[in-house]
Amino acid sequence: MSEATWQIRVLFDGECPLCRREIGFLERLDAGRSQIDFEDISSADFEPARYGLEQATVEARIHGVLPDGRVIEGVDVFARAYAAVGFTWISTLAEWRGLRWIMDRLYLLFAKNRLRLTGRAPRQCVES
Repeated sequence: MSEATWQIRVLFDGECPLCRREIGFLERLDAGRSQIDFEDISSADFEPARYGLEQATVEARIHGVLPDGRVIEGVDVFARAYAAVGFTWISTLAEWRGLRWIMDRLYLLFAKNRLRLTGRAPRQCVES
């Protein structure tokens, strides 16, 4: 097995317009250097169990995977992703205790409401 060349794999919702916009921005900042690997959780072949997660968990908030296999979530994903493309000041801000507390709360508020904010209905379980 070859060692990862990326610094973080971002698990994102490709059906979310805001998520796609953020990922597109990160891709442009990465500029083909492959510091960030992106995996769409809405893809039919996405398997959350590969990371020890369930689909509902990865849909509830953003997750990232580090090259050593550790899974991170929320603001940590954004801080690591932006640091990977040279915006280390964002990860530095995320380390400031008071500011981090605010960032975490704001992100959780967004994550809880992102389907409504993007005009999408919550996913419904279908009984077979």
